[in-house]
Amino acid sequence: MSQITPLRAAGARRHFDETFVIVGAGQAGVQAASTLRERGFRGRLVVLGDEQRLPYMRPPLSKKFLSAEQSEDRLYFRPQSYFESQAIEMRPGVRVEEIDRNRARLRLAGGDFLYYDKLLLATGSRPRVLPVPGATRSGVHYLRTVDDALRLRNELTAGCRLSVVGAGYLGLEVAATAASAGIKVTLLEIDDRILSRVTTPGLSDFMAGVHRSRGVDLRCRSKVVAFSGAGRLESVLCEGGAIEADVAVVGIGAVPNDQLAREAGLTCDDGVSVDERGRTSDPNIYAAGDCTRHENALFARRVRLESVQNAIDQATVAAVCMSGGDLAYRRVPWFWSHQYEFKLQSAGLFDGYDEIVERGDRREGRFALLYRKAGQLIAVDAVNMPAAYLSARRELALRGEITFDAETTSAPPKVRLNTRSGSEAAPSTLDWPEMTSQSIAG
Repeated sequence: MSQITPLRAAGARRHFDETFVIVGAGQAGVQAASTLRERGFRGRLVVLGDEQRLPYMRPPLSKKFLSAEQSEDRLYFRPQSYFESQAIEMRPGVRVEEIDRNRARLRLAGGDFLYYDKLLLATGSRPRVLPVPGATRSGVHYLRTVDDALRLRNELTAGCRLSVVGAGYLGLEVAATAASAGIKVTLLEIDDRILSRVTTPGLSDFMAGVHRSRGVDLRCRSKVVAFSGAGRLESVLCEGGAIEADVAVVGIGAVPNDQLAREAGLTCDDGVSVDERGRTSDPNIYAAGDCTRHENALFARRVRLESVQNAIDQATVAAVCMSGGDLAYRRVPWFWSHQYEFKLQSAGLFDGYDEIVERGDRREGRFALLYRKAGQLIAVDAVNMPAAYLSARRELALRGEITFDAETTSAPPKVRLNTRSGSEAAPSTLDWPEMTSQSIAG
């Protein structure tokens, strides 16, 4: 049985004015809980996480934590004492099996029930499994959790041969971390260039050259058909032949964890469908982060974003609206990655660009690509050029503002999720540098 007190009797709810439950203890879940308390919500606040750990940052798992430069305790957003002081009931290792919308309650593994007045789904995403024989063989890894990273780290020993399947950000970061440690790395990409889903050929070609210069055997147009071995992994089979490997990492994208929502009858479309205020098709249920697909007014279409920025900002908007405010999410998305000594920063969505303006010098490893459409900036990619990136972000913000639609809504707080120096993370503060009482931009 779970440790959550059963709330089967309707009268049990009357001990609290309101009960807000957050399913998911990642970036979005913790951000929402912190925002609710800082905005003055005084009801019962429960955060359910399926891992047996306090909430932690995921970006370092493919970089500094994987290389053992960052310890596990430096991953945590907050110590247990913070959640206790804020009366946030953290419940690790709890799995939700069903949302009963008619009774406004959750059925938990073990049979307990937890009632809610408002519910936030922050269930994140999971790695996409490569549908080929041997994809779950010993030695084949998927990277999402601390335990995943620890298992992979233990196998990345001197002399091992690593094959990375997928040359998106995750695959490139793992390849960079392993190559920097002297491990022989083969990087396999099914497309004709790396980062093909997230950027243009200019940046793809530059980063491909960087990886090859560090000894990575990068092979594009390589389709993996099986993982082979007598017991554990011995080789990766591609259409063009076999590649000897002791360890493999598959990084071919992520799938939103929207099963609970779908089974509860909520509208889903490759993610939980939410409006600009984080509301699902049920007015008492909100969703935020990687598990959602939301309406982005700045780009006039629905998008699903997998980023720390989206998790932080969308969770903050949802928390404001859950607690009686009225805030619409209109933010330009941004992303970042570290590979070797290169910091990649991107903002906006480059789809439909008709012009690229380049700043800086690729030969020096410092440049920015500005994507324009009909003369208007729509996106930027920058490498080791933070000033150009920030300037472009400010210009992108002029396309629209996050506005407060009710005069009684106070500005969302600056929520610092990690105040310890030296830890790697995205800016884990909700940073709105040009905030006024009426609008937020920047």
